[in-house]
Amino acid sequence: MAAVIEERTDPAPPSRRGRREEGPVLRRLPLLDRFLPVWILVAMGLGLGIGRGAPGVAHALDSAQVAQGVSAPILVGLLLMMYPVLARVRYGQMHRMIGDRRMLLTSLGLNWVVGPAVMFGLAWALLPDQPAYRTGLIIVGLARCIAMVLIWNELSGGDREAAAMLVALNSLFQILAYAGLGYFYLVALPGWLGLPTAGLHVSVALIAESVAIFLGIPLVGGLLTRTVAEAARGRTWYEERFLPRIGPLALHGLLFTVVVLFALQGRAITTHPLDVVRIAAPLLCYFGIMWTGAFALGLALGLSYPRTAALAFTAAGNNFELGIAVAIGVFGATSGEALAGVVGPLIEVPVLVALVYVALWGRGRFFRRQPGGAEDPARPALSGESG
Repeated sequence: MAAVIEERTDPAPPSRRGRREEGPVLRRLPLLDRFLPVWILVAMGLGLGIGRGAPGVAHALDSAQVAQGVSAPILVGLLLMMYPVLARVRYGQMHRMIGDRRMLLTSLGLNWVVGPAVMFGLAWALLPDQPAYRTGLIIVGLARCIAMVLIWNELSGGDREAAAMLVALNSLFQILAYAGLGYFYLVALPGWLGLPTAGLHVSVALIAESVAIFLGIPLVGGLLTRTVAEAARGRTWYEERFLPRIGPLALHGLLFTVVVLFALQGRAITTHPLDVVRIAAPLLCYFGIMWTGAFALGLALGLSYPRTAALAFTAAGNNFELGIAVAIGVFGATSGEALAGVVGPLIEVPVLVALVYVALWGRGRFFRRQPGGAEDPARPALSGESG
């Protein structure tokens, strides 16, 4: 979507640039990207139809697992989705992020202090009589996004090197802090407040396994691809010929993942629609609060649009793969905690797609290009079309 692949080394002449900037951002998107919400809705409907009308197919999809609670089809979809994005990252430029302590510390605070606290408050405020769903949402809120956030960042034209660095930091903190935060928000804090508590026993190995599968595989693949291909054919060939060829895989992987997610839970969603609505309410509030707050904070800190977008989407996204795996491993596949974990990505995907469009609108509304367009250069689209 919206100009998000590689920076142009030869900016368009001022007259062309001016004409491009005059029209609304969305009108300049390639056809596939412009109607992404339509494709998402079609994929959701197809998945629900499979889950409800062909339960044997859904059962077969669920039976193929590569790890505890991790569906092999979902893994395939996520790898297809993330590999092209991580292959585009210019890893040699990531050192610039290390020196930006302002953004790093802000992101860590949003992800590991504000985010879990906001989800805890919303879960208790909106689900006081549903302990299983409440616990499931808190588990999801503790799992910071390390996968799909790269797609939302890419679609919005965010800084991909910054996003990759923030995802790597979240992965490290997830391994070190997830179990401890789970104890704090499910046992210690409710106890201090005189609220019912819920035990949570999560192994560090389970968390490390999730990080290694969902981030490690595509990250290593993207890094090796760029290193080997640039050494063999040069950066120009790699960025102008190779990347556009693999670009469509990201969109295809996203749609495939949506179909599988909804197929796996189609029966549960259609059987308990009111429960899904109740679980969705705090999630909608959470995504809106976290994304809007982070985007506004990026503006207040004077960050560029690409870095503000990266900050906002990494703050709003959650690692639903880990959340679902923990809920299933601790409470069981048919538990309310597991259902709450599953509803998470079903709400997150359409909401964050909508927030991509909000970000693109905000880019033209609140950010100004530097002379020559240096701050926010035009890029091709995620789908690989030139637009």
